Order: sequence, then structure tokens, then C-alpha cells
Amino acid sequence: MAAFKPEKGAPVEEAPDHRIRITLTSRNLKSLEKVCTDLIHGAKAKELDVVGPVRLPNKNLKITTRKTPCGEGSKTWDRFEMKIHKRVIDLKSPSETVKQITSISIEPGVEVEVTIADS
Repeated sequence: MAAFKPEKGAPVEEAPDHRIRITLTSRNLKSLEKVCTDLIHGAKAKELDVVGPVRLPNKNLKITTRKTPCGEGSKTWDRFEMKIHKRVIDLKSPSETVKQITSISIEPGVEVEVTIADS
């Protein structure tokens, strides 16, 4: 039997593209930037549309507390600060490809949130 040949005008079935937003948060800036560059290099190797990383404003959490536990003595204060860094990467690709891209080793302390929306 002859193999079935699709006509030239027939539509070809493709996996639908999704808009994928990857949100990365961390307290350590170096590990966050390393994960961002690994994700972007993986996406560009698959020839996907990449937008980002978009740098969102830092959250500065500040706590001021007294040094002495009992309240006696001189009034000295400690100031503590924690910065939380956030990056957003937007991709346009099939959902199967995202599983391959996000399977890279992620540094400890970096939180990854993946949101998939239809385009």
C-alpha cells in the first residue's frame, strides 16, 4: 500500500503554544541570577520566545529591637534587614517543552513558581 500523503493545503496539527510565566524569588542574589541565566539559556537552545528576566522591586523587611532582654541598662538597638529579590521570565511554548526547561538543577533558597495561560 502507498503511504498517506497529506495535501499541500491541509492544516498540520501542532501542539498549542502557551504563555508561561516563571517567577523566581530568593534572598541570595547570586543564586537567583544563576538560575535565571540557566533557564534562559535552556529556552534559547530550544528556540523559544523569551522575555526577561524582568527585575521587580526588592522587598526590604526591617526589624529594630532592643539589645537588652530585661530593659535595664543603656538603650541600645539592633537593626536587622532582609532583602527579597524577585525576577519574572515569560516564555511562549508548548507545555511539554517547559517541563524539559525547568528540569535544570535549581539552587537552594530559590523559589520557582510556574504559571501557564492559554494565548
